Amino acid sequence: MIQGITETAFTAYIATEDNRINTSVGTSKLQYLFKIVNDMDGSIHYVYPIILSIYPRYTSVLIDYNASPDMYSAQVKLIPSGHYKYEVYEVSWIGTPSLTVTTAPATETTILPVADANGVVQGIVTKGILNMTDKAGTAQVQYTQRETPDSTNYIYYGQ
Repeated sequence: MIQGITETAFTAYIATEDNRINTSVGTSKLQYLFKIVNDMDGSIHYVYPIILSIYPRYTSVLIDYNASPDMYSAQVKLIPSGHYKYEVYEVSWIGTPSLTVTTAPATETTILPVADANGVVQGIVTKGILNMTDKAGTAQVQYTQRETPDSTNYIYYGQ
């Protein structure tokens, strides 16, 4: 499970090396495409995170928040807080990886023209749950205290 706080950047540690698909290329030729699905409304967010470190069994990545998200710059807008499901896809290049609209697949089903500069989605390497917690003070419940009504069955409406 990945833990994050809304409207902030977060680091994730994902098991990638045990499940690696294209072992014919070095780790410098790989990127990971995250597909993040909101459990409440089914909205889908795609993002290529910044790879911080690659270890023998896992990879640490950074995903940033931005009100105007850019999947190729590791920026995503995961609001509201709650549970999201995520899938991580391995994307490999023959040439140098370049995260642009024309050289990196936008979804797990995108197929780009065959070229050394274009990435190819190899397949899913891991999946799990992302728990986004509210930033302190952004979703606190506020109550209005009212006088006790004289009669029963009184319902307050509006302000």
